[in-house]
Amino acid sequence: MIAALRSLFLLAVMTSAAGAEATRSILSFDELEGWAADDHGAALSVFLNTCGDLDDPDWRALCGVARTYDAAAARAFFELFFRPVLVEDGKDALFTGYFEPELDGSRTRSDRFRYPIYKMPPEARADNPWLSRREILSGDAMQGRGLEIAWVDDPVELFFLQIQGSGRIRLPDGGALRVGYSGANGHPYRSIGTELVRKGALGAHQVSAQMIRAWVRKNPEAGAELLFHNPSYVFFREVTRVAPEFGPLGAMNRSVTTMRSIAADPVYTPLGAPVWVEKDGKTPLRRLMIAQDTGSAIKGAQRADIFFGTGDAAGQEAGRLRDPGRMVVLLPIQRAYAMTPDEI
Repeated sequence: MIAALRSLFLLAVMTSAAGAEATRSILSFDELEGWAADDHGAALSVFLNTCGDLDDPDWRALCGVARTYDAAAARAFFELFFRPVLVEDGKDALFTGYFEPELDGSRTRSDRFRYPIYKMPPEARADNPWLSRREILSGDAMQGRGLEIAWVDDPVELFFLQIQGSGRIRLPDGGALRVGYSGANGHPYRSIGTELVRKGALGAHQVSAQMIRAWVRKNPEAGAELLFHNPSYVFFREVTRVAPEFGPLGAMNRSVTTMRSIAADPVYTPLGAPVWVEKDGKTPLRRLMIAQDTGSAIKGAQRADIFFGTGDAAGQEAGRLRDPGRMVVLLPIQRAYAMTPDEI
């Protein structure tokens, strides 16, 4: 799920061809359902994690001001210096979830730990696209090159690790290592859940990470072939500078925060921007989050992936999420009005 760092310049992403087709409307804070009840101090803390990395002058100035506000005054900060902008591209809003998986593994290969987590070979970075998933795992292009970071005991969990883009590996001695996204082979992502629906193996309402795992394990030969349906392959790097208590690195190369960070499409939502989330469904959520990540499947003005945390419980919650709603990006006042001239 966690992609490489993209442009942080709001002007660049908002004037791209795709972004230019969207409509933008300035809202009032009173129009944000549940705004007054949120913990704005928590959102301000997460905003400060990444705002210092933004190069745009408008954002740089706001980041400096933000550091002078405490949690009690956080709501006033957002209301004073931002305006809510609803960006729409004609597609329905969709919220999904992602998480940081934990796998059992080892730094050395054994009968149990025999599925490698690979570093990215230089030719994969130079050629776009490079070999497919099937060619990488069935051929000898990776053999004997010392590209293995670790080995894990479950190819299905390794597949989902690649979808998430980062994770922790529990080692036999009780230690752990963390891996993060390094790059991909350049092939488009193809959903194996959609393929199971097409084959009639699952109904559309049944598709979840848990159901896919169960089907692959129940049907090992067909399951192995199903994983090859997705030609995209993700390579990793070992992450050593992030303390265990912090989340994995997002697209801004900073740790993301449980239930306060989202992955969004930077064509419409600038990385580092606050985003008001109105998620509907069985468990409605009204919360100010920060767009600190991207993802290959996260495309569109009203598309977001909510970070649920680390481990199996977070994975179960994230895997069940597929809800409608609305997301509203908070932009610096001058930028908000520049992007919506009809509102002036």
